[in-house]
Amino acid sequence: MADKIKIAQYWGAGCGGCDVALLDIDAKILDVHALAEVVFWPIGFDGKLADIEAMPDKSITVSFYNGAIRNSENEHVAKMLREKSVVMIAFGSCACFGGTPGLANVTNKEEVFQTVYKDTASTDNPDFITPQTHLKVPEGEVDLPEFYDSVKTLDEVVDVDYFMPGCPPTVNLIALAVDAVAKHVTEGADLPPKGTVIASDKTLCDECDRERVETGRRIEKIYQSYEIKADPKKCLLDQGIICIGPATRAGCGSMCPKANMPCRGCMGPTKAVMDHGGSMLSALSSLLNITDSESKLSEEQIIELMMQVKDPLGTFYAFTLPKSLLRRTVTEKRKRKG
Repeated sequence: MADKIKIAQYWGAGCGGCDVALLDIDAKILDVHALAEVVFWPIGFDGKLADIEAMPDKSITVSFYNGAIRNSENEHVAKMLREKSVVMIAFGSCACFGGTPGLANVTNKEEVFQTVYKDTASTDNPDFITPQTHLKVPEGEVDLPEFYDSVKTLDEVVDVDYFMPGCPPTVNLIALAVDAVAKHVTEGADLPPKGTVIASDKTLCDECDRERVETGRRIEKIYQSYEIKADPKKCLLDQGIICIGPATRAGCGSMCPKANMPCRGCMGPTKAVMDHGGSMLSALSSLLNITDSESKLSEEQIIELMMQVKDPLGTFYAFTLPKSLLRRTVTEKRKRKG
């Protein structure tokens, strides 16, 4: 076999679970070792950006980028790896859709710093000192990444070849990607079409084996998962627990419903869905008899029903706000008087 291919893995704005998930493929890691040399993996070993910057363009076969784009360093590394890589994969929900860090798009940099560096009870910072991108201290000069107002998805800053959703991507999906790269390198097999989402095109409900009410589905009350002991055989939505399965892409094996917990949507929308949260809100409205043309509900009754959803944004856009039609809330800078 020719020289090993080169692989890079980078951690942007995320929790680090995607890096750990790569090690969960068990024996498949031997396939990776047999065909590839990992040239850059900050969480795994000490690698220097300067060494990667010095590599020729397209000398890295595939880069797995996990995490969202939260600051200038995330964006710089994403652009650098794009230049150096033949294939760029958005690895995990944060890279694909913004993930849970993307919920910060309800605010901005100024308000985040106000909360973290001044208003938090555990912070003693009366002078409201916040991180600066450049600072001179007696020991030398310190440079920090610029913190952005908005959280971005990977494909907002670079061209992405493939998307692998999940929080983190499941072992079977990672194995599919490894097999595809291995066969491409060793056998000359074609890679999937550009833009392919490495997951199922079906919804989570299609792979969930819970029993559903097929006709006349209605729920009278919405429960938080801790407020009710769910029947492990019946559809969680039919029991009044919001499960995002109807609007979410399959491919994870419906692990959360199998553990008697509702899907939160980490696999993102199917290709038939324009807006993940909007699609699920529409599905829930139909179960609450809000969208039925024959509904006798008053506006007050509809509001009372929807108020049962304790955290609408976190419920319907827990992983996909930056990629949604909303993207972020509009924030206005107020002029100070005097």
